[in-house]
Amino acid sequence: QVQLVESGGGLVQAGGSLRLSCVASVISFRIDDMGWYRQAPGNQREMVAVISNSGITELADSVKGRFTISSDKAKNTVDLQMNSLKPEDTAVYSCYVRTLPWYEYFGQGTQVTVSS
Repeated sequence: QVQLVESGGGLVQAGGSLRLSCVASVISFRIDDMGWYRQAPGNQREMVAVISNSGITELADSVKGRFTISSDKAKNTVDLQMNSLKPEDTAVYSCYVRTLPWYEYFGQGTQVTVSS
């Protein structure tokens, strides 16, 4: 079983920064990947950034150069530093965990709103 607790969303002006944090509580499984997905109104959920257990990162093209993902394996945490935010980054951001055995979990989400 996995529980995800997210924090750090909010309202920011375009060009500003926010940092999202997620703590995963895991029982019985091993965490393989951690990351962040987002969903804007009327859109499908999309991958923003994922970091593997070995430290390999993958970022969506739309956020490359602006967002940075990091994790602390010992603490089961994953952070998303978001800089140079744009109105199109407005969405509900959800923490993501993939475990071994293969299960995927999403947090309840935190709202990020970027005003123009």
